[in-house]
Amino acid sequence: MAITNRGVIDLPPEVGPVLREDSAGESQTPITRTAKRELQKTVWIDLDNSPHVPFFLPIIEELKNQGVEILLTARNTYQVCDLLDFFHLQCKVVGRHYGKHRMLKVLGNILRACQLAPTMVWRQPDLAVSHGSRAQIVVGRTLGIPTLMMQDYEYSARTGFLEADWILTPEVVPNSAMSRRPGRVLKYPGLKEDVYVPGFRPDPSIRQQLGISSEDLVVTLRPPATEAHYHNHKSDILFAEALKFLDRPHITIVTLPRSHRQDQSLRNEWPDLIASRRMIIPKSAVDGLNLIWFSDLVISGGGTMNREAAALGAPVYSIFRGTIGAVDAYLAQQGRLTLIECAADLEQKIALQRWHRPSRPNSRNHPALRTIVDDITMILNTTAGRES
Repeated sequence: MAITNRGVIDLPPEVGPVLREDSAGESQTPITRTAKRELQKTVWIDLDNSPHVPFFLPIIEELKNQGVEILLTARNTYQVCDLLDFFHLQCKVVGRHYGKHRMLKVLGNILRACQLAPTMVWRQPDLAVSHGSRAQIVVGRTLGIPTLMMQDYEYSARTGFLEADWILTPEVVPNSAMSRRPGRVLKYPGLKEDVYVPGFRPDPSIRQQLGISSEDLVVTLRPPATEAHYHNHKSDILFAEALKFLDRPHITIVTLPRSHRQDQSLRNEWPDLIASRRMIIPKSAVDGLNLIWFSDLVISGGGTMNREAAALGAPVYSIFRGTIGAVDAYLAQQGRLTLIECAADLEQKIALQRWHRPSRPNSRNHPALRTIVDDITMILNTTAGRES
């Protein structure tokens, strides 16, 4: 066990030998992690879903400032690759999404782990970090790489018989909901979106780029995550009802589909809305925070965009009908998020009015980023100390 400034945590299992390429690049020589820890430490970050790209940007920057080498991989799913290009991130893309079926998800994670493993054998990172990458956990367990998984929705956190060495989660989520071993659960204050929202700088040109009239009320709309295992079809019904509710003069609906398949489905089902430009589907990736900031309200069937709007202080309504997690329940109790539970709630709870946003977002330094980076550093030092 290890004593930290935030309590007592368990240590991971003993890790095994690593491989190092020799100076000629012609052979591999096994070395111990004890020898490797004297070299520059390496953190492997795996970007498993679209929200992880902006989330990890400031974390990567902070770790690099501490002299940590970053090994970055990503999965080709949803808008991950578009966002990598948008933020100019160099990254090795491995694997893809295998659909909603649970067995295909399991097989897809095993296949992706096999694809990731050779690089990790070669590079031997000191710590593997993700926000829910199950393939990374498989690789970490197989190769003896310590793992840290961050999560903010407890109903998608469980990984069956495999579990990360550490779990890092918002303070409002109960320890017991995240792990069979609560002693390995670390906490950070606020929301995961508080990690990157303080660095946001508005760019008012987005309305012009999307061709939105200055007279129109702008609604950002995010469809439900139809391929997630926790998806509830009631969210799809509410999404359709929301589009009908918003179909009125002087309202522009900027809709952000999650995948090419969802994009095509929207175009097939709502051709009149799109033809009249009452609904706009951007042709390429946009800065989600910027779009939210210059919208008048947000309606989303998923968690991240709801929480981004809440972090910015924008009016936001959730049509997510899966099991409500601790973070969303907390935001609803605070009045920062309104839960839409049925079609009647659309008329009764949604205010179609302009958002009188402040001149600029609250740019104070939120402690979430500092806490997460400190925990990663603590784990790096803990694993090195145990091997000495």
